[in-house]
Amino acid sequence: MTTTFPDVTISTDRLVLRPFEEEDVTALTEMMNDEHITAWTSVPHPYTHADATAWATKVSHAERTEGRGIVFAVTEFLTQRLVGIVHLQNTNWRTRATEVGYVTAPWARGEGYASESVLAVAQWLFRDQGFERLELRTAADNTASQQVAQKIGCISEGVLRNAWIVRTQTADGTWTDTRTDLIVWSLVPEDLDDGDGYGNFDGYDGYDAYTGYEQRADANGHPVGADWN
Repeated sequence: MTTTFPDVTISTDRLVLRPFEEEDVTALTEMMNDEHITAWTSVPHPYTHADATAWATKVSHAERTEGRGIVFAVTEFLTQRLVGIVHLQNTNWRTRATEVGYVTAPWARGEGYASESVLAVAQWLFRDQGFERLELRTAADNTASQQVAQKIGCISEGVLRNAWIVRTQTADGTWTDTRTDLIVWSLVPEDLDDGDGYGNFDGYDGYDAYTGYEQRADANGHPVGADWN
């Protein structure tokens, strides 16, 4: 039984989803230091050049080669600029199920890039890889990420109470941890077949869906959730 994803590139009308490269390090460092990504994910803060180098050259590639999932650097087709990340992780090869997390660069929000890239990965996952379930988890107050889940046709399945930690910024600029609930969303092949809500990527994109719980791994291999997930 296949236990690793192929090394692939996925293209849409506006985007190219490909493996990370060393040339992405500067843009990745800038993107991951955005305050909204700091708030909703468990990536290190500040996110250093060394963190980005490790992710772009080693950690993201190990996700695929070690069978945990696959990481895509999302780039604009025309400019090749880094738009964000889509990350399949915690893959169960027996049940053909996996979890998706995503982040979007601050400059790229509002263009529908998150929904376009996640939907492209879902289509590839179901139609080319024979998977049966895609799951994502969003922090209860991360309404922007929830809008992306709804936009691509995900179904809300329930709430994991007190299951994750987000970061909030205090008056003096420091960050503090706060517990939150997680909303569980899923997408299955039949949802794509229905065709509702697909093909229109205009409008607002969320900051990210990276939330999850402690057994999962973040951009540096540290435990995080499905929506850095």
